[in-house]
Amino acid sequence: MKVEIRMVEKLKLKNPIIIEGFPGIGMIGTIGASYLAEKLDMKLVGYFVSAKFPPIAAIHNYKPVSPARIYASEKHNLIVLFSEFVIPAETVFALSQELLAFAKANKASIIYSLAGVASQQPDDKFYGIASTPKVSESLKKGGVEMIREGATQGVSGVLIAECASESFPAANIMVQTAAPLDPKGAARLLDKLSQLVALQVDTTELTVRGQQVESRLKDALSKMQAMHKDYKGLEENPMYG
Repeated sequence: MKVEIRMVEKLKLKNPIIIEGFPGIGMIGTIGASYLAEKLDMKLVGYFVSAKFPPIAAIHNYKPVSPARIYASEKHNLIVLFSEFVIPAETVFALSQELLAFAKANKASIIYSLAGVASQQPDDKFYGIASTPKVSESLKKGGVEMIREGATQGVSGVLIAECASESFPAANIMVQTAAPLDPKGAARLLDKLSQLVALQVDTTELTVRGQQVESRLKDALSKMQAMHKDYKGLEENPMYG
């Protein structure tokens, strides 16, 4: 099933870092990526579409926008993309291929995927999956514990496998969570990401005002759930972003 990336602004970046976040366990990917785009005052530059995506428009700051958006910052040489809806299973592979092609076309230096790992008793570690030995060593030096055996799914799961098959630099970095919505977990992950890529982002709002952020997200998610069947069962049957 075809997925198309549509740009509304031309990118003027040199070997940018790409950070992606999709709905999954704890909604950590979406929370982290969307917060990053907002806090760094990044510019909306594009969005991605598919006939299989839910017919939903998000409204932010009085403006209707696609729930699956791409932001960029020349100042930080950064591209952030995320979705506020669950990516339909039949489009995951096509989207992953499109994202890899997008990264290559823009000569990205690396792709980071943000996600959560389900655990009834979350620890304070950071976990990673790398597409190349070089990326793996970099994560280890940064205090990320590499996953030796296991499985991952969703866009980040398929994307990291596609990147590995083509030796394109990419990494999934994750934290454990037991919450359906986990702003504090997203804040921890952003703090670690900031160390890995030398990026300054203030996560105080997610940490200190986590309950307010969670309440706002629950409200938005409930509206999305009411609009489209793809949202039913997200909290009961979460998946990797």
